[in-house]
Amino acid sequence: MKSLKYGTVMLLLAIIGSGCDSKTNEKAEAVSDSGVLSEPAPAELNSDQSALLQTIIGPGEKTPEGAVLRGISFGDPIAKVKASETFEMFEETPDHLGYTSETAQLETIDVQYFLTQDKKVNRITVDVYLNSPEATKQLWNAGKQHFSDLYAAPKEEAKKIIWNNKSVRVNMEDVSEGKDYGLKFQFFSTDKNVLAAN
Repeated sequence: MKSLKYGTVMLLLAIIGSGCDSKTNEKAEAVSDSGVLSEPAPAELNSDQSALLQTIIGPGEKTPEGAVLRGISFGDPIAKVKASETFEMFEETPDHLGYTSETAQLETIDVQYFLTQDKKVNRITVDVYLNSPEATKQLWNAGKQHFSDLYAAPKEEAKKIIWNNKSVRVNMEDVSEGKDYGLKFQFFSTDKNVLAAN
């Protein structure tokens, strides 16, 4: 009988103890689920997005007059792209050249130079694969600021911004889907004379 009382007391203490423990866990879960993350993503996960945008655009001091991206202008021959592009070539087809670069945080930048039949640049696309929604938002804001300063006020849609001027149209699009984050930049010539002249 004495061991039955002792067993009952121990069982009661275990139930009370687990009840307290679960309430503590519920409070901890409620705290962690209740708010939006106020801390930015860890720096080791994401690059500085302003610096990443500068890497995408290319060094400003080497940019020739009229260059659209990475020192390349519409109408430039394929030889100039091959001579000046510093990223690693991953693709060469009759209609485009593809280059890639990876950051220390394993973010990837893919640049494709599309060519006319006479092997001159007529369109450029850049796909940037990022690690988080925070990085995507930061690069979006850096891109919006840069291209708005360069080409004036854009036309904005939900996940896309378009800048137009007399020689170039730039599209920036958030292509994030699920756990895949990133932006796509597209550069088109709006001046038909440029392609014909070069």
